[in-house]
Amino acid sequence: MNNDTIANMITCIRNANLKKTKTVQVPATNITQNIGKILLQEGFIESFREHQENKSYFLVFNLKYQGKKKKPYITTLRRISKPGLRIYSNHKEIPKVLGGMGIVILSTSQGIMTDREAREKQIGGEILCYVW
Repeated sequence: MNNDTIANMITCIRNANLKKTKTVQVPATNITQNIGKILLQEGFIESFREHQENKSYFLVFNLKYQGKKKKPYITTLRRISKPGLRIYSNHKEIPKVLGGMGIVILSTSQGIMTDREAREKQIGGEILCYVW
C-alpha cells in the first residue's frame, strides 16, 4: 500500500499521459480532491468525479489532449515535498514555474492552493508539486 497519495496520483496521471489514456482512476482523499479541483480550475484536466466500488472511493480524472497527435495539456507534473523531506516556503520565496506559465500547488494553513493565491493572501506553506 502506497502511503504517499499525492505521489501515487501524480504517477498515475503521468503514466496516463504517456499512454494517452483519456481517464485515470486514483484513490480519493481530501488532498487528491483539492489538487483535482486546482487542476480543473487551471485548465489542465477536463473534469473529475468521485466513483465508488464496493466500499472504496476513487476519483476519475478526464485528461485533456490537444490536436490530432493528442499532445497532453500536462507536460510535466513533479512532486517536490516528500514524506521523508518536507519543503516549506514563505510567501516571498514561493518559486515561479516557467516564469509564471506553470503552477506551484501548496498546502497552506488555509487549505491547498496555487502559488498565485498564496502570494495574494501572503501566506506560505508546504510546496506539494509543480505542474506545467
